[in-house]
Formats: sequence, C-alpha cells, structure tokens
Amino acid sequence: MILIKEVVTEKELTGFVKFPMQLYKNHPYWVPPLISEERAVFDKTQNPAFDNAQAWFYLAYKDGKPVGRVAAIINQYDLKAGVKKLRFGSLDMVDDLEVTRALIDKVKEKAREHHLAYIEGPMGFSNMDKVGVLTDGYDHIGAMATWYNYPYYKAHLEALGLTKEKGYIDMSFLVENAKPAIFKKTAEAIKKRYGVRLLDTRTKDDVLKHVDALFDLYNDTYSRLASYVPVSERQREYFKKKYVPFINPEYIRFIVDKEGKLICFAIVLPSFSKALQKAKGSLFPFGFWHLLNAKKKHDTVEFYLIGVAPEYQSKGIPALLFDYYYDVFTKNGVTHCVITPELEDNIPIQQLWKSFDPIIHARHATYKTMINE
Repeated sequence: MILIKEVVTEKELTGFVKFPMQLYKNHPYWVPPLISEERAVFDKTQNPAFDNAQAWFYLAYKDGKPVGRVAAIINQYDLKAGVKKLRFGSLDMVDDLEVTRALIDKVKEKAREHHLAYIEGPMGFSNMDKVGVLTDGYDHIGAMATWYNYPYYKAHLEALGLTKEKGYIDMSFLVENAKPAIFKKTAEAIKKRYGVRLLDTRTKDDVLKHVDALFDLYNDTYSRLASYVPVSERQREYFKKKYVPFINPEYIRFIVDKEGKLICFAIVLPSFSKALQKAKGSLFPFGFWHLLNAKKKHDTVEFYLIGVAPEYQSKGIPALLFDYYYDVFTKNGVTHCVITPELEDNIPIQQLWKSFDPIIHARHATYKTMINE
C-alpha cells in the first residue's frame, strides 16, 4: 500500500529535502544541492516566494519507507493573470508507476480543492527556479540550474496521461568555436553606433551596485515569457544572499547606454557541478573547500542569465559581452560553456548563440493534464 503524507514537521521537511540524495546516491551525473540551501527554498520563513504563493509538500511511503516526493504550488501571479494552474515540482520517485500515480493524484486533488483547471510541472515558484523533467541527454552531468532525473520519469508521466506542454533545450559550446575577430569588430561598431559601453566590475561591491537595476531589467525583459513571475523586492535580497557567494565578479557584466542606464546584463557562473558532487550536500567538513576551489579553478562555466532591454534587442548588443568573455575565458583556462535551459521555440535567443556552433546536449519539458472536477 502506498501512503501519501503531507510534510508538516521539521523532521519530515528534512526527509523531503534529502530523499533524492538516497535515490541518486553515487550517480555519476546527478548533482546534489546544498541541503541547507535546499531546505531554505521550502521554508516559509526564509523564502520570500511564499509572499505570493501557497505550497504543500508530500512524501510517498511504501512499506514504511519513503519512495517519492512532490510539491504542489499555487502562485498568485498565475491566478491574477487568469491562469488557473497548479504547479507541481520537486518530483522524485522510485521506478514504480503506482508511486508516481499516487503523487500526481495528490497534486490533482489539491488542484480540484482550489477549483483550478490544470496542473503543470515540474517547475518551481517562479522563472528563477529549475524547470522541466529531463527527457533527453541522460549521459551528461547536470548543471546547477537544472534537474537531472532517471529516464523513467518521462515514461511515468506519459503513462499517466500527462502531455508535453513546454520544451526546453540545454545547449553547450566550446570556447574555441568563438570567432574573436568578428566579435571585436562588431563590438566596436555597436559602441560607436549606439554609444553603449561595458562597465568594469572587478569586485562584488561593484556588482552589487547594479543588482537592483539588473532585476528591473530582468522583470522587463522576461515578462513576455509564459508563466512569468516578477522578482519582488524581498526576493531580490534573497537571491543576493543566495548567489553572491558563488559569483566571480569578472563573469558578471553590465552594458549601459549614453545616459548610464542599464540596457544589458549577463550572469555567468563557474560550473560547481563536480564540486557539489564532492560536497555531497554539505558545506562541512570539506564541501566549502571544494566549492571555493571550483570557483578559483575551472574549465567550464554556465551562462545563467542574459537580459537585453526590449528596445535594444536585435541590435547585436551581446557582441560586447562575447568580445569581453572570450578574452576572460581564455585567460582563465575556460574551454567549455553551458547554457541553462531555453524554451525550444525561443528562436531569437537561439540565434544569439549561433556563432558558437552550440550542440543540444539535453532536453527538458514540463507536462500538463487538465482537471475534471
């Protein structure tokens, strides 16, 4: 018999967070999160996403042992936009279709309880969270910003009648594919034509001066995406605390116009995937050292976010970024770049990377099913 129990105690929340650690123990491609940070995501007192969302967390048990987990999320921004959707996320389970069925049935039950039209996932509270079940590319190590899962996840969801809603592609490229002479020539022409310039941010304090403007531009740039959830003031502080310790100021770039207004930004992070595997979910005793070492010495980086003001899109502004990054990556011994998941129908952003001859190394997708009340 399969029992689905809502997480209500601190001990149960810890079990919810740690369940994947056992499911993927010693897996060569799964990247464990830091337990303390992952716990904060599901803590209503720490994560400001709860200011505009409700969430319920469930664990599945079989013969007294945990065999699965899922989160059910209702975001008020979805409802205000007339989207009667319940998000489900943090979906992990053993290879037992009945366990997956029980978890999805619980999510459907919560959707009916709130008179919602459909469920979609896996996804988080907002666009800043991980999205999509891995549907292809199981032989690649996961990125810090993506979910890795076994192939049976996709098979289970489809067997239960869920259908693909949105597809995402995970791309990567070699730095040696870049054409530095072309970028340099293009960058110089764009600077002269539009009067834009790249800011020199050498320290974390330099970066922090522009973070609020970054989030303003992020909200403006990404608001056109499906299911977009704006970043609130409290979330800005939350993300600063969460990500600033991991940044390399050399990899965070800002472009401003003649008046000094931010028109473009890029957030690139050293790849911490292998370091997180070595840390095994904990900063101590050696996890912190592994992360610090990866921050200083790495051959792979992740393009986490790029944003361009709408009025400057299709004008080649990112050429300034790529001209800069080529020199920095070459200096730092970076050979490989990973791009976090992009919507497969987002042709403009795919064109942005065309010059690098990227490969699609993995795919993710969200799945949806309507609710019959």
